[in-house]
Amino acid sequence: MIWTLIEKELKSIIKSPKFAATFGVCAVLILLSLFIGIQEYRVSVAQYDAARELVNQEIGEATNPWQLGHLVFRRPDPMQIFVSGVTYDIGRSSNIARGTDIKIEQSPYSIDPVFAVFRYLDFAFIVHVVLSLLAIVFTYDSVNGERENGTLKLVLSNSVPRGHYLFSKLVGSWIGLTVPILLSILIGALLLLIYRVPMQTIEWIKLLALVGVSVLYYSFFITAGLFVSSLTRHSSDSFLILLILWVCLVLIVPRGATMAAEQLVSVPSIADLQSQKDRYVMEAGWEQQREVKKIMPWQKITSSMSAEESAEWWKVNRPRFTEIQDSLGEIRKANIAEFNRQLNEGRSNLQAEQERLAFRLSRFSPASTYKLVAMNLCGTNTSMKARYEEKMYQYREAFRIYQDAEIESWQKRWAEVRKAGGVFKNEPLDASGMPRFEPPVENVSQVFQASIFDFGLLSIYTILAFGGAFLAFVRYDVR
Repeated sequence: MIWTLIEKELKSIIKSPKFAATFGVCAVLILLSLFIGIQEYRVSVAQYDAARELVNQEIGEATNPWQLGHLVFRRPDPMQIFVSGVTYDIGRSSNIARGTDIKIEQSPYSIDPVFAVFRYLDFAFIVHVVLSLLAIVFTYDSVNGERENGTLKLVLSNSVPRGHYLFSKLVGSWIGLTVPILLSILIGALLLLIYRVPMQTIEWIKLLALVGVSVLYYSFFITAGLFVSSLTRHSSDSFLILLILWVCLVLIVPRGATMAAEQLVSVPSIADLQSQKDRYVMEAGWEQQREVKKIMPWQKITSSMSAEESAEWWKVNRPRFTEIQDSLGEIRKANIAEFNRQLNEGRSNLQAEQERLAFRLSRFSPASTYKLVAMNLCGTNTSMKARYEEKMYQYREAFRIYQDAEIESWQKRWAEVRKAGGVFKNEPLDASGMPRFEPPVENVSQVFQASIFDFGLLSIYTILAFGGAFLAFVRYDVR
């Protein structure tokens, strides 16, 4: 009996204009999004390779260790083709030099602001917005539409179990929406092979997981459509209710959660932090001068001397004065670096707390839950910036150790040449031993473990919606 009902529902869906429209929309949008994503990825890779080549060229032309400060770049990831996430919002490079702070700058949106207005069209956006709306279109009249046509009363008069009837509606709508999507994805996978996108085994596994969670996400809206259709008498009423529900879940709740978290947890702006850093640098400079004068009060000593005596005094004491300046200067630089680290760490902690609160509140919406798990699977979530910054800090320390050793060696060679009365030649340095920046690699097991909760939450939402639909349909008046 149940298979007969499913077959009837499938035939009805396939013959309806909704199926043809859905197939056409899914095919066009999914293939278009993948094509655009592939092109953007290839452009990003070309820019990344060109930038690294330029840096390597500058390093090869350096004639002293102080010229080795350079930029490091964020490597494009093939998974950004499917879920761009924050890829285009955060910067692409950071300066690695002595005394500079780690700042990932030059985001694509800062270079091409027009894309920040319209955003990129990716697979996750299509599922998040378009397919969830199509799922509502598929099911808003599943029950009350049959009542309005008189077929519901006729079918249930044949002693058909209501649970079987509702389940056939669910399966028929699910297959009718899933088949066009899967066919479009398979064609999109061929595009990846044609354009030779470097998808490793782990990337294909992530893609399968993304498709699975996408199917689960729009399954919720299918069951939600059945639920509302089983609660209302008229299809026009159920469509209006579902449209309002869709607007709340997809558009309002995510933004409302972010705004609420912003009010509950205050995070200082980058401008405020930079102001504090600049003020501390200025105060540290004045403090250094005061310490120098305290240790060696040269103004007081030379004030009563003649010009010749003062010049003679400076000739004798300048090495000691320089030594004091350098010693206190190193302390000042260390204090500034520690102050900057504490400020950055404090802001990062507050920002992480704000993000956690925003994500917890936003997970009351299945749409937010889907978006978070999709970005997490593809590695384009908000932690991308933190991963790169942590790796850059580690690299900067390794680079500093290397540069200090090179400076010491260079100064020693310079002193030996000058002592021998020769002329020191500025020749290109041998930087073959310089450490190279390696982008962070995600722990795949942690990625999937972190995604299990959101996957389970989407499953719970879907089960609850279908349970509500079943209870409502059991009591539904077919007259």
